Amino acid sequence: MALNYAKLFNRRVTPQSRPIPGSTQVANSGGGYSWQVHDWTRLDRFLILGAEGGTYYIAERDLVKQSHDAIVRCIKLDGVRAVKRIVEVSDSGRAPKNDPAVFALALVAAHGSPEAKALAFQNLAKVCRIGTHLFHFAEYVNALRGWGRGLRNAVGRWYLEQEADKLAYQVVKYQQRDSWSHGDLLRLAHPKAPSAEHEAVFRWILAGVEGLGERAVKRKVNGEDRVATYAPAGKLPEIIEAFEKAKKASSKGEIVGLINDFDLPREAIPTQWLNELEVWDALLQRMPLTALVRNLGKMSAIGLVKPFSQAADLVVRKLKDEALLKRARIHPLAVLIAQKVYAQGRGEKGSLSWKPVSKIVDALDAAFYATFQNVVPCGKPVLLALDVSGSMDGSMIAGSCLSAREASAAMALVTAATEPDCEIIAFSAGSGGYGGMHGGGESGITRVALSARMRLDSVIEKVRAIPMGGTDCALPMVWARRNQLRVSTFVTYTDSETWAGNIHPAQALRQYRDEFVGNAKAVVVGMTSNGFTLADPNDRGMLDVVGFDTSVPAVISDFIRS
Repeated sequence: MALNYAKLFNRRVTPQSRPIPGSTQVANSGGGYSWQVHDWTRLDRFLILGAEGGTYYIAERDLVKQSHDAIVRCIKLDGVRAVKRIVEVSDSGRAPKNDPAVFALALVAAHGSPEAKALAFQNLAKVCRIGTHLFHFAEYVNALRGWGRGLRNAVGRWYLEQEADKLAYQVVKYQQRDSWSHGDLLRLAHPKAPSAEHEAVFRWILAGVEGLGERAVKRKVNGEDRVATYAPAGKLPEIIEAFEKAKKASSKGEIVGLINDFDLPREAIPTQWLNELEVWDALLQRMPLTALVRNLGKMSAIGLVKPFSQAADLVVRKLKDEALLKRARIHPLAVLIAQKVYAQGRGEKGSLSWKPVSKIVDALDAAFYATFQNVVPCGKPVLLALDVSGSMDGSMIAGSCLSAREASAAMALVTAATEPDCEIIAFSAGSGGYGGMHGGGESGITRVALSARMRLDSVIEKVRAIPMGGTDCALPMVWARRNQLRVSTFVTYTDSETWAGNIHPAQALRQYRDEFVGNAKAVVVGMTSNGFTLADPNDRGMLDVVGFDTSVPAVISDFIRS
């Protein structure tokens, strides 16, 4: 029998278990072949999605190592560019968590050129905006390098450049983390207080109330013991004085009064008062939006937030305040997690449970859309394709309780809510059950009855119920071609671990273009922080973006219109 060379070397139709001949594809973690994203894209994916929890195919340790190596290569190639990107993503609130940006900045401090390190230290406060971020940074750099003068000065400036009252709030609210405290950092940095108020805060951090009076401190100078005498410090900021009073309070009335008079945050309230309804009511009146979203379950469990209550009305007003949402830099993922957890009436950990208030679930739903940038509709036929394969269910977004499978459906709704001509499908298993290489059947398309008018919790439940199978990211194009649908752009939400199909997605797109829409585009929304994409880097009509970046829906719309 003659050998059919076309089957062995076919650039138009190639099984995903083999690379497209002549391409630069590499083996992905799922056993198929995709393109490897370049290091700068890998940096973006890490900054947005992190590597916490790993993915279905890659353990957390391996994923962190791969991301680390790519980030270090970026830093060594152009450290200044890397710092600017880290600051841009962090400062604009585009990422669900800030920890990846803090870690990347610590890598610059360890591996960057002198210019890159100087820029990183200059922008420390833009990335480490709160005490917890600073403690994380200290832990990361401590594991990567020593504490040189430049690093100590940068940490010192974090304390010096804040007004004394704002610094006092920081040290009361964020007291310690990762075995670090503000006292530890002050002893390392030795910043010189720029005012009497700063001096009082520093001395309170280092020695408590007892350290504010006149005192003598013995130190060694050039091997000799010397005694330095310190005059009494100036007056402490009011919030620290209130914090000290809260430690000694003997009634909830005292605690409520301190909260009302001095705006004490929840972290400054002794634990024994945190089951009192009146205490939470006082906290709620001034509670920052991020804290409000995080504590909805607790406030409902103790009976403060309930149907027809003033507390519930206040929560709804805050959640519907778009200006407040933007000012708080609250990320869509935080809202989505809050809605999922609150609607189910129990926490992901622990035994806390409550009865959800429906109008708060609705307000969280509206807040999710409001946290994205304003999106201008492209006005063209768009097919949103959700990868609901097993690997998407085994990958969690930014270490949260949301799988990539669930989160992709929520992301798709943002586009669906703005596009007048839009269809949502899911691809993985056929209607007969589990499909793909390991299921004994053919993977297929599942029509999903999703509407932009649906609530997010309902959408998550619908997507969760779809059978899982092998990953074939070519299916949306194959399905549209088979059904003779005229699609302007295919938007695929996936982890790019495609392996189960008889044709690569890029090849399926070209076939679709040849027969139907010659300028059809494809957007690949990467939902995990791995190093692969199904977008052909040589195809100008294909775009690779990072899932759960707040700018993604606007970027997709701009790309389609261009």
